[in-house]
Amino acid sequence: MGHLDHATFGWLTPVLSYVMACIGAALGLRCTVRALGATGRSRRNWLVTAASAIGTGIWTMHFVAMLGFGVSGTDIRYDVPLTIVSLLVAMLVVCGGVFAVGYSKDRTRALFLGGLTTGLGVASMHYLGMAAVRLHGHVSYDPALVALSVLIAVVAATAALWAGLNIKSPIAVTVASLIMGAAVTSMHYTAMFAVRVQVVPSGRVLPGATAMQFIFPLAVGLGSYLFLTSAFVALSPTSGEREASASAQRPVEPAVG
Repeated sequence: MGHLDHATFGWLTPVLSYVMACIGAALGLRCTVRALGATGRSRRNWLVTAASAIGTGIWTMHFVAMLGFGVSGTDIRYDVPLTIVSLLVAMLVVCGGVFAVGYSKDRTRALFLGGLTTGLGVASMHYLGMAAVRLHGHVSYDPALVALSVLIAVVAATAALWAGLNIKSPIAVTVASLIMGAAVTSMHYTAMFAVRVQVVPSGRVLPGATAMQFIFPLAVGLGSYLFLTSAFVALSPTSGEREASASAQRPVEPAVG
């Protein structure tokens, strides 16, 4: 049995992964709030931005945390196509959940189905990412911890969608994003504690890319996307601000006396 280290860089990767999850959650919530106050193409665009932000935040959190993952007695590589598929899965399932809530007339039903679908999708993203791991040995999982990680993912996804529907103020969004970031990060590490590795020493070269060759540049790129999109959303006027500006610019009718 190989010794698993989930924080080879100390607290750096757990803290940074939590920060990325919080940023994605906060940005997704703000975009959802904007979407619910918009109509037509504008609503669709805000929902797409919300889904990409949450999905990107979750995926980046996962693989930033994976930068600190190590197993004694073996190197670790990542299958590049399968890792990219895990990113697409994260974005697509979150998009489905966000659109279900954003357009459904029965919000309660949409929240339940959207939370279930999105949570299962997030869990699928995680385990697809783990399936992309290449090492000298065999990977197995503790079934109870796997089930717990899936449950946490569903609860976290449902809470995120509920927050998008019900939380409006910036302070409340900040608090909600901190809680959601903690929930998503907890799901990741619960799933990682379920991992068991039986190392089989071998001299053959492992296929795939190292974390620093592939995961690190991609995580930096997606992290930059989150920061730039956050700046765009922060500087973009809300519907209320646009209406106030339009009212201020409207010419005043002269009084008839």
